[in-house]
Amino acid sequence: MARIRAVEIKHFRGIKELVWHPSPGINCLIGPGDSGKSTILDAIDFCLGPRRNIQFTDADFHRLDVETPITITVTLGELDDGLKNLDAYGMFVRSFDAATENIEDEPEKDAETVLSLRLTVASDLEPSWTLVSERAEAQGFDRNLSWGDRVRLAPTRIGALADYHLGWRRGSVLNRVSEERADASAALVKAARDARAAFSEEAQGQLGETLGIVTTTAKELGIPIGENIKAMLDAHSVSFSGGTLSLHDEGGIPLRGLGIGSTRLLIAGLQRKAAAQSTIILIDELEHGLEPHRILRLLASLGAKEKSPPLQVFMTTHSPVALRELSGSQLFVARRSPNGHEVLNMGTSDGVQSTIRLYPDAFLAPSVIICEGASEVGLVRGLDQYRTANGRNAITALGTALVDCGGGDSDRPFARADAFNALGYRTAVVRDDDKRPTTAIEDGFIAKGGKVIAWRDGRALEDELFQSLSDDGVKKLLALAIELHGDALVNEHIRSATKNAKELAAILAEAEAGGITPDSRTALGAAARTKRAGWFKSVTWMEEVARDIVGPDLAHADAGFRELVESIFGWCANAGT
Repeated sequence: MARIRAVEIKHFRGIKELVWHPSPGINCLIGPGDSGKSTILDAIDFCLGPRRNIQFTDADFHRLDVETPITITVTLGELDDGLKNLDAYGMFVRSFDAATENIEDEPEKDAETVLSLRLTVASDLEPSWTLVSERAEAQGFDRNLSWGDRVRLAPTRIGALADYHLGWRRGSVLNRVSEERADASAALVKAARDARAAFSEEAQGQLGETLGIVTTTAKELGIPIGENIKAMLDAHSVSFSGGTLSLHDEGGIPLRGLGIGSTRLLIAGLQRKAAAQSTIILIDELEHGLEPHRILRLLASLGAKEKSPPLQVFMTTHSPVALRELSGSQLFVARRSPNGHEVLNMGTSDGVQSTIRLYPDAFLAPSVIICEGASEVGLVRGLDQYRTANGRNAITALGTALVDCGGGDSDRPFARADAFNALGYRTAVVRDDDKRPTTAIEDGFIAKGGKVIAWRDGRALEDELFQSLSDDGVKKLLALAIELHGDALVNEHIRSATKNAKELAAILAEAEAGGITPDSRTALGAAARTKRAGWFKSVTWMEEVARDIVGPDLAHADAGFRELVESIFGWCANAGT
């Protein structure tokens, strides 16, 4: 059945212009608020849905400019024989080259045959649909898809009113899982009040296959509806039509009473069964109403792990669980660009895929700080907690996420940062300076708009803290190290770092005498970052250091260090500039 090869949107709501070539399987759209994710789903739905009228308003036009028409063009490939019928659509078939993503108006020998359907809305707010063909237009021909083909191609939309699909209404998924149909009108006329019970027995024979498919699907997805579900006349219905029938559980309770999550999960499973007739499904806010384990089941039912995708799915999400479960080839970032909108595929490089697994939440924020190690993450988090407690905006409220690069090679943070940068995220790197990265790599990152905050003069973070804080701050750092690790280990680290030139007792005596010497500060910094046994080398420890010691002492600290800290939070605050 048909799949979408291209989506072109012009002048629709927040989207000035967008051209996107989706994948034939899962297309999960992520991005900051107002990046156009839901608008893209609405555009596909409005263009392909079997509607004769859609209520548009001036607000649907980009920047309220009603003089420029809305155009939404969806190009469909993998056409069945009916859609490639030359008598019906011969003047309108086009070609699509998957390698170049080019669409040609004339059919080409080695390219896929496609049809392009366009929805246009002018200032009169009246929508019109037409197939796109330059050669047909030149000869004065125009036509739409036949109504039957529109109904067959229509995507299934799972949204706030998903329980629509739990009845035999026009366009519902129940009318797609099998060819069975029931005529309820005779039963309604014959026995108005007794019809629900009377027709239930008739419907079992008429809709047995469909009911069996629903029962099997519910079992597969762990939805408790019983073994003997029924098709009964809907007590809420006021029309003598297919919509008079809806699904009920074995106790006769309408399935529309299921929770939001169960309803969405069941309908997605049924759409999978109906894939032979309709392959396109639209899901806004995938996670709505679903616990994490049921998000995984929904993604599995949509074919997220299958090599040959059974459905073409367009969905949006803000769920880290969904990102972690999907591959980079199934994830797309929606972005505003200077010339309109763009949708960028995350890709499957090792850097991207590993970051998705470890830090999926970072891809849901507009700004990302890549921290060289856990210590930097803890420092920023702790300082953020201190600042928030004192009336400043939290960096999460400013749309900033933190990523721990895990230390190691000094170029490593930039490899991870480049993965975000290429996808349009505002990206900064906070790094040590004791082992400097390759100059060309860092300069290249900065040239692409990246921000680098590095500690000074060849220092690691621990060096910077012990050399920049006031005497009172240094004494508190040393006291916390002793509390965490004990006098003996702290003393051993100091002696090892100074080749026995200094000891803990002597430094404590200096502190009591009124001043810690620069040599002792240098020794403490080196001792604190002892490899594999650092005094504060964990997110939790450094978070405490930053919140309880560095934050309160910052006003008395070295001006250069204070400037570095302010540059981190200033960058977070300037997300819109």
